[in-house]
Amino acid sequence: MKTWLLFIFSILSGTFLQSNAQTSLPAIGICTSFSNDSIAASSGFTYLEETVRKILSPSLSEAQFREQLYALRNGRCKVQSCNVFVPGYIKLTGNEVNEARVLGYVDSVMQRAKIAGIKLIVLGSGEARKIPEGVNRQQAVQQFILLGRKMAVIAAKYDCVLAMENLNKTETNFVNTLAEGYEVVTAINHPNFRLTADIYHMLRENEPAVNIEKAKGLLVHCHIAEKEKRAAPGVAGDDFKPYFVAMHKIGYTGHIMMECRWDDPAKQYKPAFDYLQGQLKEAWGMK
Repeated sequence: MKTWLLFIFSILSGTFLQSNAQTSLPAIGICTSFSNDSIAASSGFTYLEETVRKILSPSLSEAQFREQLYALRNGRCKVQSCNVFVPGYIKLTGNEVNEARVLGYVDSVMQRAKIAGIKLIVLGSGEARKIPEGVNRQQAVQQFILLGRKMAVIAAKYDCVLAMENLNKTETNFVNTLAEGYEVVTAINHPNFRLTADIYHMLRENEPAVNIEKAKGLLVHCHIAEKEKRAAPGVAGDDFKPYFVAMHKIGYTGHIMMECRWDDPAKQYKPAFDYLQGQLKEAWGMK
């Protein structure tokens, strides 16, 4: 009798542990307009990432903001993060930086983020952060660090996190690798200023997966696409597993958001989701 009970217990325990392991997979989301919400949800995505420009920008009237808010709250996918943060004409480095304008803009965006339930905003904004020609690079980096710290204080006030994203050299000349981003975020030293690992840009810069391991403690978000043509996962068959294994090693719990070029979402979303989930499961040691 005792042997039989131990056998039943071992089966139930194994099922429980397997269930827990499955839920530990990072959620797969997608960067797209919430007009594609139904297609995304039916394809398996649980999170959708919109742009600040479309749903939180101070240039939107209150009526426009409320209209977008209604659409967000009635979607099937959750929208908890945004990208396309700072427009190119608002400079974050160089002699044209207007600190009051930057911080005023950030405060306005964060107020709306709080109302909309947005918890994380990706700081890509390659043109805004680009270091102008003729400006001393070291001074520009220090300038950005000080400004970033003030931006983080505002983000904290509205319970939001800024997550700086690495962008390859064709898009900007500042923070082209995750390693460089790690140095900047470490210097800013604020819990509301963290890191986004963009694996597409890591691939473009030939950056090794080990840099994800080195970013432990600061990495909170991830973007992904294939190296060539910024295609959806599975188009060329890129192997992302080394990057996923590194994420698994550091206990990554953030979202993995596809930020790709799409020709036909209705046909492409589901295969891309299945392909990426398959690689994630392999990296996490699941069958």
